[in-house]
Amino acid sequence: MSNLLSGARLRERFLALDAFLLETQAFWRPKPFTDLRLPWEKRFPELSLWLRRRSLADADAAHNHPERLAAPDPFPCLAERAAWLGALDKFPEQMAAELPSRFNVDIPGRKWEQIQAFASRLSFQRPTGHWLDWCSGKGHLGRLLAARSGAALTCLEYDGALVEAGQALSDRLGLVATHHRQDVLADDAADRLHAAHTPVALHACGDLHIRLMQLASAAGCDQLAIAPCCYNRIGASDYQPLSAEGKGSSLVLSQDDLRLPLAETVTAGARVRRQRDASMARRLAFDLLQRELRGCDDYLPVPSLPPAWLDKPFVDYCRDLAELKGLPSPTNRDWPRLEDAGWQRLAEVRNLELLRGLFRRPMELWLLLDRALYLQNQGYDVTLGTFCSHRLTPRNALLLAERRLPTEAVDNSVYSF
Repeated sequence: MSNLLSGARLRERFLALDAFLLETQAFWRPKPFTDLRLPWEKRFPELSLWLRRRSLADADAAHNHPERLAAPDPFPCLAERAAWLGALDKFPEQMAAELPSRFNVDIPGRKWEQIQAFASRLSFQRPTGHWLDWCSGKGHLGRLLAARSGAALTCLEYDGALVEAGQALSDRLGLVATHHRQDVLADDAADRLHAAHTPVALHACGDLHIRLMQLASAAGCDQLAIAPCCYNRIGASDYQPLSAEGKGSSLVLSQDDLRLPLAETVTAGARVRRQRDASMARRLAFDLLQRELRGCDDYLPVPSLPPAWLDKPFVDYCRDLAELKGLPSPTNRDWPRLEDAGWQRLAEVRNLELLRGLFRRPMELWLLLDRALYLQNQGYDVTLGTFCSHRLTPRNALLLAERRLPTEAVDNSVYSF
């Protein structure tokens, strides 16, 4: 059976995921970075010991595909269920003519590949007359769609410099395009959307793509296409479900919980990974130190630190961070041993995180289906699938929505761009 989800299957999968996430909260809610011991470890000591004995290199090798790990129970059963519930198929590619190379000038290669993949998966029952590129940046996605279809284009972007640069690019290419500076969360954003528009949003974060769904529905837009991103970028402290099914769920997700689907690295270079690892190892070492200084076995959040802090000797790093957090200055101790303990904790944390990693896609799909069901509730036919490979971007899910019309009003043509 295809794992392109539409119609009644949207609700069926949502309810199955909802039950799964509620049932398994003890595995994915506790965070190894902040808790020295996790509640589930007492119940499953064999899995705990197996994960904690693995190296940092072992953890990194399994990071993107934890479901393949041959770990002790209950890991295999959870992995199988998570993979089945999180499965999503790719939309078929719609063939289109190649555009001149000048269309991808100044676009990073990976970003251009994502734009092309997104555009090649859009197929609607009715033709598109006016594209609206939401949170458009310079409007690269909108320009590609407009050039292929011959339709007009409106781009909305908050950054004035990007608006100006985007308009210049569109004018140079001879497209009928208008770029507006617009805060899409502001009240007047509703004035920019009209029923004739087909809004598209590639990786608009959190509240930004939620706002688009709400305004597009209210404006009566016939079609829209959204690839969501950064589910934790919301104004509320907890996630506010959109659909009737989501509002009926007892699952409560904090902003911190919403980071789980994003806890994946597929594109970082070796230097960035080394810097990230060194920063995390030092933070984990300081965490051991601060528990001792405070006489309290609780995690203490610390702010993001400039990269230059990694150039400090470890002892200075700890003393300066203690001062920053208003803690007593640590006296002489075995600093090399403490630093080594930080790296050991990093290896343990990364391996313990592999269990949480099983739930990244199920939680993301729960959030995507809440959006799909919301649009379905608003009168749209909705299909959920992927538009590119996971390696190109982990945020590869695409929501295609087209407003339902009376059966006799729909012909059999399919328009693709």
